[in-house]
Formats: sequence, C-alpha cells, structure tokens
Amino acid sequence: MQIQFEAQPFSAVAADAIVAYVFGDKDKQARIEGTAAELDRAAGGKLKLLAESGELTGKSLEMSLLHFPAGLAAKRLLLVGAGKPEKFSHAELRKIAGAALRYLKSRGVKSFAFLPAEKDRTSAAAQAIVEGLLHANFESDTYQTEKKSNKSIDRVALLGFAAASRAEVEAAIERAKAIGDSENFSRDLINEPSNRLTPRMLASRAEAMAKEAGLEIDILDEKRIAELKMGALLGVAQGSEEPPRMIVIRYRPAQKKAGAPILGLVGKAVTFDTGGISIKPADGMEKMKYDMGGGATMLGVLRALAVLKPTIEVMAVVPATENMPGGRAQKPGDVQIAMSGKSIEVINTDAEGRLILADAITYAKKLGCTHLVDAATLTGAIVVALADVHVGAFGTPREYLDRLLESARAVGEKMWPMPIDDEYEEMIKSNIADIRNVGSGKGGGAITAAWFIKEFVDDTPWIHLDIAGTAWLDDAKPWAAKGPTGVAVRTLVDFAMKM
Repeated sequence: MQIQFEAQPFSAVAADAIVAYVFGDKDKQARIEGTAAELDRAAGGKLKLLAESGELTGKSLEMSLLHFPAGLAAKRLLLVGAGKPEKFSHAELRKIAGAALRYLKSRGVKSFAFLPAEKDRTSAAAQAIVEGLLHANFESDTYQTEKKSNKSIDRVALLGFAAASRAEVEAAIERAKAIGDSENFSRDLINEPSNRLTPRMLASRAEAMAKEAGLEIDILDEKRIAELKMGALLGVAQGSEEPPRMIVIRYRPAQKKAGAPILGLVGKAVTFDTGGISIKPADGMEKMKYDMGGGATMLGVLRALAVLKPTIEVMAVVPATENMPGGRAQKPGDVQIAMSGKSIEVINTDAEGRLILADAITYAKKLGCTHLVDAATLTGAIVVALADVHVGAFGTPREYLDRLLESARAVGEKMWPMPIDDEYEEMIKSNIADIRNVGSGKGGGAITAAWFIKEFVDDTPWIHLDIAGTAWLDDAKPWAAKGPTGVAVRTLVDFAMKM
C-alpha cells in the first residue's frame, strides 16, 4: 500500500473516495464547521442537510457514504464520526483512519485520500493517521483459500497539509511506516500456528529479519543454553520434542556515548503453551499459539529501531520454547536452578512464562543491559483485573515506569500502573527452595508473577508489561482485524527513541 503526501486541492483529487471526519454535539447532530463546512460548500450543502435530518450525527466511528458528490472529482465522500471534540486525540485519529480503510476496502475501493481537520494538519497527526492505516490493513486470513478476500487498498493520499510542510510530513509518513510495518511483522508472527512457528522456526524468522535490517543476531541452541546453566528455561522445554532457543538481536548506534544506557527488551516466546502437566482446559487452547506475543513484540521493536536509529544501544532477548506435557516434562513439585543460581519450586507448570523470563533477564544483564523492559502474555489474573482494555504495567523505580507510561499515552496505547508492594514478596517464598513459581493464596496472581520476575532483576531499572488481555482481539473492531494486536510496539519504540 502506497501512502504519500498530496498537494492538490481536495476538490480536484480523482480518487475512489475522499475521507473526512465530522464532530458531534450534545444535540446528536454533526457539527458542519471547519473542514466539514468546506466539504459542504463543495457538495452543494448536502452535508448540512444530512446533519439537520439526523442522518449525520458525528457519533464516534459512524460511517456516512455519499456517492458521486457534486463539486468533487472523487467518486465517493466518506464522512466518519469523530465524537465530541473535547475528547478527540491522536488515538481517535488512528481509529478513524483505520476504520475508514477497513470500511472502504470491504467495498472494493482501491484508492482514497484522507483529509484531516485543519487543526490536525501537523506531522504528529500525519504519523498517527498512517499508523492507523497500516494497523487496519493487516488481515489474519493467511491460510484461508476459498474465503480469503482479495480486496486491497493500493494507494492512500494525505490531503490538506501546507506545501511548506511537505518534508516534515513525508518524514512523519516514513516514521509511521517503520513503526506500522514492524507492528504488523510482530502480528504476523503471533498469528502463525505453532506447527509453522516452532522455537527453531521463530529463530530463523528473527535471523532473516535481523540480516535484512542490518542488526546483529546471536541464537543460542540447547547446548549453549545448557552450558550457561539456564535451568529455568530448560525445565520448561524438557517436555517437548522441540528444542529451545535464546534469540539475541542487538542494535548499536553509529556513535555511542560513554556511560549511555543499554536498553534490554526481554520477550516471552512460548510458541505453544499446553500448560504442561498442569494442563489447560481444551476449550480455547488453540489460542495459545499467541503465547509468544511478548517475544514477537520485542523483535518488531528492534526492526523499527533499525530504521529510526535511536542514540542508545538496544537489544532484544527472546527465550523461545514450547510448554508440553511429554514424558520428560517437569512436574509440580520439581525444583529448577535458574541461571542466576536461585532455586525455584515449580508449583504449577502452567506458570512457565516467568521461568523463561528469569533466565532471559539474567542473560540480558550479563550482556550489559543497564535498563530492562519485559513483555509477556503472562497471567489470566491481569485479564480479571483489567479485561482487554489496559496492559498491566509494573516497575521499579517508579520514575522509570512513569517514563514508559508517558510514551504509552503519547502513542495512544492504554497501560495501567499496578502495585508491587513488598507484602506480595512473601507470597512467593518456598519451604524447600528460594522461591515458588506461583503465589500462595488466591489473589494477586498478576502481582506475584511480576514479583517472581523482579527476584532476578536486582537493582536494575525494570518494567514488566503483562499483555495477556491486550495482545489478541477475540472479535474484530472497526479499525482492526480479529487476532493479534501488536500491542506495546509503538510504546516501546517511542520509549527507546526518547531514552
């Protein structure tokens, strides 16, 4: 899909459609003002008539399609409801752009032009629009044959921006492409079935991406993992015929300042999670191909950073394994010795993500990372707490976490700070080992999981993102297909660039 700056007046653009958005008011009537008023004049007052009749209300993501509008060279005019102006943000702009693309694509449109409101003709708004378009253009129907739709959007033009801002807007478009394409790279990985994305296959895909992007890569096989005494990762992997991998991808800036931070992005990559001996219910288990979502996120972030080139060193450390109930699988009550030397009593083999993250974090520190962020589809407890709306965000020190939360707000991803008080540490103490892999008692499962990971962090600034509720859409949204979301890619790119 080509996305480009277009300097023509909107009335002269001969696209299949022009997309604009209209705000609503308390009387449930669209506000025909600003850009909407310009379109109304070009269309001979039809927009105002639709608003007065109650057909055009400006309600969020309401779609009103006019065919062959008088005064416009375009074949269609699509008006998207933007809701109340006081609640409008770039996050809503992304959704509007995405919803418009999916609406038009489903109707066979091949090209359209997007005309933002006058106040949104900035480079930041252009970046948000393009990110929304690219996110919406992803489809999860890779393996469909008869039902697969061949409808596609070939070209989108951005209208209304001042000619003097061309260079700035085109730079924003390129930034958005780097981020959006990388987000979709992650989503493609998450969408793969586990027979087509084993740990070794994931490592091969990561290697191909790294070579194409000009990034350094090191893949640890089971022999090197054993030599490094990564007992927690090996304990999870031992029930599977598929051997584990530890994937390390590194971005180095052209000029590195002495004492600059090294950011380590650690992502859980369980390519299929049966739960092991503590096996999951059969209902919905097919979704557990997505349990490598944290790892896919970190690979996507490094792919984007290879283009955007932050001034700090960044590495992704991705432990990849299956969690299977084979004859050699670890059992509840087993004790594993992590790379750090800490002993772990395995109470529940379905609490495996925190085990592989423990060794990955220890290894990231060994490689020189001074700051850490991990992402994982870790707990059902975070879904109970936050549903599919917010990512659960834990971290120490709080100032470090606040910087990431500010990035999340800036890019329109919802993350909520969670407590990590010392009282929760008592819940993961074991009678026969240093710690246990699930908390005692019934509550606080997402917090005790975070505390388990924190045991391996020591004093390193660290953030844990539990994306279990937000990494997958069970139902399609107007702006996104059903399936993987790529959540946290945009936030982590912004966070790394600002560090």
